[in-house]
Amino acid sequence: MSVAPAKPHVLAVRDFARRVREHLFSHILPFWCGPAVDLEHGGWMGWLANDLTPDRTQPKGLIVHSRILWAFAAVHQLQPDPLYRQMADRAFAYVMNQFWDPQYGGAFWRLDDRGNVRDDSKKIYGQAFCIFALTEFHRAFPSAPALARAQELFELIERHAHDAKFGGYIEVCRRDWSAADPEARLSEKDLNEKKSMNNHLHVLEAYTNLHRVAPSAEVALRLRELIQLFLQRILDSRTGHLHHFFDEAWQVRSDSYTFGHDIEASWLLGEAAEELGDATLRAETRQVALRMASVVRAEGLAADGGLYYEGKAGQVIDRGRECWPQAEAVVGFLSAFQLGGEVEYLESAHRVWDYIEQNLVDRVHGEWFWRLNPDGQPDPKLPKVSEWKGPYHATRACLETLRRLEQIPSRV
Repeated sequence: MSVAPAKPHVLAVRDFARRVREHLFSHILPFWCGPAVDLEHGGWMGWLANDLTPDRTQPKGLIVHSRILWAFAAVHQLQPDPLYRQMADRAFAYVMNQFWDPQYGGAFWRLDDRGNVRDDSKKIYGQAFCIFALTEFHRAFPSAPALARAQELFELIERHAHDAKFGGYIEVCRRDWSAADPEARLSEKDLNEKKSMNNHLHVLEAYTNLHRVAPSAEVALRLRELIQLFLQRILDSRTGHLHHFFDEAWQVRSDSYTFGHDIEASWLLGEAAEELGDATLRAETRQVALRMASVVRAEGLAADGGLYYEGKAGQVIDRGRECWPQAEAVVGFLSAFQLGGEVEYLESAHRVWDYIEQNLVDRVHGEWFWRLNPDGQPDPKLPKVSEWKGPYHATRACLETLRRLEQIPSRV
């Protein structure tokens, strides 16, 4: 019996998936199971240069350890492996034993190299990633303690950081969860404003995952509020870009945008609306996602397939290529293809992946370079591992790409 040959685009999709899977399991994960692990003091290394030289004066951050926990829990669900379970358990134990505050609850922001508390503030962005990681750990390995901690974090955030008057969340609380004025920003490079897009984007992501594993009216209420804040306050409906910083009453305090956050939000908003099962919200976020993807592709996607970093007033103002926006572009363009059916988005996702493999992947020491400067060379000041540089964006991009590509051949 003869078999009809596969269409060329279907073969391309299958090859795309093969390359992504191979990259995830043969390149990204071995790095985080190997040189990035801190065998001397526990957890993972706080800082490794591009050549893997450590700097033990640098801190160990809640963000990267939560993201590592999420990554191994998520990967284990696709391909169960004792090593991934071991890494997930290691990360869970380190977060719970070293970062968790036994007195006031919640997670400390930063430790030193030996695991001593260096910054005891409760930055909501960090608490959100802790929820995201704990709920994924519960999804992979049903864990009542992990789910209980995630739900406790939700209650702490809602009690101390939610703005009942204007909606949304403040950026930072002190260790005892009191307001952290006047220093309220997430990091030194951010504006010292009451509210930020980035904080709300990842609270949205965390609450989406919490609702997946433990749906409740309280979580659904806040998730719906977050979606509406993006649609009504954070998104600039004139330009299709996200504003970055706001005062307490949501007055805009910034004038630039990042293409990576725009394309990331385009698909995360859709995931949140899908989780709520609200047809009206799904329709709204679908239109927004397609608009944002169109703007990013037109304004931020370079001829070589890489995504520029930052724009302002319709112009690119930072032509550097950071690694995480490339990862988000692959997923965001695939999502746009699924939503609208335009093959150009599928092609754009493929082009960005080509750019990643050809330019960002470090074939000598592993993982991805953090940033390529406009001259195309890796930024020598930025490390391979830090409190901000982990496996989250790359791993999530691979997992989401594989999931979405599985759905594509029957549609094209």
